[in-house]
Amino acid sequence: MRVDQPGPVGRRVFGIGLTLLLTAALALPAAAHHRQPLEYVVTELGSLGGNEAAGISINNRGLVAGYASLPGDSVIHATIWRDGTLTDLQTLGGPNSAVLWPVKNNHGLVVGVTETADLDPLNEQWSCSLFFPSTTGHTCRGFVWEDGEMRELSTHGGTHGFATAANNRGLVVGWAETSEFDPTCAGEAGRNQQLGFVGALWDTRDGDRIHELPPLPGDSASTGNAINGRGQVAGISGDCDQAVGRFSAKRMALWENGVPTEIPSLGGETWNTPMAINDRGVVVGFANPEGSVGPLLVARPFVWTRQGGTDDLGTLDGDTQGQALGINNAGQIAGLSRGPGGFTAVVWHGGQITDLNLVSPGYDGHLLFANDINEDGVLTGAAISVESGEVVAFVATPIDG
Repeated sequence: MRVDQPGPVGRRVFGIGLTLLLTAALALPAAAHHRQPLEYVVTELGSLGGNEAAGISINNRGLVAGYASLPGDSVIHATIWRDGTLTDLQTLGGPNSAVLWPVKNNHGLVVGVTETADLDPLNEQWSCSLFFPSTTGHTCRGFVWEDGEMRELSTHGGTHGFATAANNRGLVVGWAETSEFDPTCAGEAGRNQQLGFVGALWDTRDGDRIHELPPLPGDSASTGNAINGRGQVAGISGDCDQAVGRFSAKRMALWENGVPTEIPSLGGETWNTPMAINDRGVVVGFANPEGSVGPLLVARPFVWTRQGGTDDLGTLDGDTQGQALGINNAGQIAGLSRGPGGFTAVVWHGGQITDLNLVSPGYDGHLLFANDINEDGVLTGAAISVESGEVVAFVATPIDG
């Protein structure tokens, strides 16, 4: 069974990962199906009373972080699942919050985005708005949650911020607005972005002090999407545009000691988006393919290594789009493949792709996407439950086949 999900999950899957509702403009050769010498036991996780939940991050201690909708499905909250217990992380005064990227911290520190009680004086639709069920007009900030409390992260002087990932040293990455108006910002389509933004690195060991991750030469905007244990950061560099994908992601960058170098893309003009980096410096994500021009998302999954460059990972037979969303140090990659039948969760390893639904024989639902994978090979993501018909968070644990 393949299922297209046109609701909030479909809107957020690109980075969640999550805007694959757009029609594929270019079909590329697909990788062959391959059964790994593993099978998985799938466990559905609890909800906050709404019809949607997703596991976005899983650390090596099995803590899953993501989001879940409240009753009525008009609001989502950042959520963690640990030892069978679900915890609503709440917000900092606004309606919505979420964990939207693989966090990777093993000490219980969780990062994400939250709306505050304040309204945005410029009425911008900041990056967060694409991932939330509705546009509220509230200010959005990156947050750190630890020891049972959520705290707000600072910006570069502007209104909004966004936190994506953290390593075991307590370094958090993301992006944040400056106080300067950027002429490369796009105000069309109602998004009204005006202030510029650049990548951010917050040091939780130093009072959450914020540092800039500057864009590549010639660009005005950047983001920090992922960080590994060595402090290497992967992200994007480009124009301010809408502060979400498109021309903000003209180029990909790797920051080492605060200095960016360019990661080669697949050749597309836009949507060049790293999602995760492991401790060996291997970067995965999604990008528009060679020959693709303009703002339309035509996502292909990629892997980059310093030795081998950037390669298209391939999709399932008959599919034209895909996204690589998480990676562990063994090189196992979690993500999704999308074709005429919709989304399906996949894992890549050793150059081969596997449909997780084919290696989870005891599960009757449909695994939509896998967003992260830990060092034990345990995956988390979102699925459609047969019992409830709802979108649920899941954990898939490998066993000997």
